[in-house]
Amino acid sequence: MDIGTVAGLFVAVLALTMGIFLGGGNPLALIDLPSLAVVFGGTLGALLASFPLARITKLHAIVLKSVFSKPVNPVQTITDLVRYAEIARREGILALENLVPQMKDDFIVRGIKMAVDGTDPELINQIMETELEALIDRHAQGKQMLDTAGRYAPAFGMIGTLLGLIFMLSNMDDPSKIGPGMAVALITTLYGAIIANTITGPLGDKLQARDAEEVLVKTIVIAGVMAIQSGDNPRVVESKLMTYLPPGVRSALELKKAAA
Repeated sequence: MDIGTVAGLFVAVLALTMGIFLGGGNPLALIDLPSLAVVFGGTLGALLASFPLARITKLHAIVLKSVFSKPVNPVQTITDLVRYAEIARREGILALENLVPQMKDDFIVRGIKMAVDGTDPELINQIMETELEALIDRHAQGKQMLDTAGRYAPAFGMIGTLLGLIFMLSNMDDPSKIGPGMAVALITTLYGAIIANTITGPLGDKLQARDAEEVLVKTIVIAGVMAIQSGDNPRVVESKLMTYLPPGVRSALELKKAAA
């Protein structure tokens, strides 16, 4: 579970709740079934019309990935690849086949297996790059659905507000209904804003951040596998892969290594 995502969502909900109570409002007054139907039903209908049903049914998995996925550590990936390079240099690349059961990253496993099998380096690079592009495309599709929901929810909130205003104005002969009618009309806008700014927007941005992290790690893996396949010195492999890390992280690792 990503603590940052859960904590952020909790703080956002807590802030809204505190705003209601500190403002002297009644939380039950914010629950309106017709408004819920307009915003949630309308947003769901727009998503169904915008994307294939097979992708909509996987929306929950995208949300869970945004909340529960753990960040991948590129430093650990580099450490593993350098160790594999040392073994390949010392015992031969075929020795890496015995380490495959210990490898936790399936992407590394596929690359190492192709290198051990003597696959052409250009073909290895092409296959791994193609898989990386497919990953990027899947993540982009997931974020697109969240962004679309975040765009339609406020729109349907505004539609609900307009409907409420129309119904309110049709009952202008009873002044006692104007205040409650206006309150109900504005609730739909509130629902749409909450969905867009508390759920779909933050989760979409987190998914994009996770995508960038995963793409970085897989790019490091591709460079590492290609270096191992070409028989580079482990120090050269480490130098190549360290260039993908920010300067601050590189400096910290060098100081840690020097201290050790």
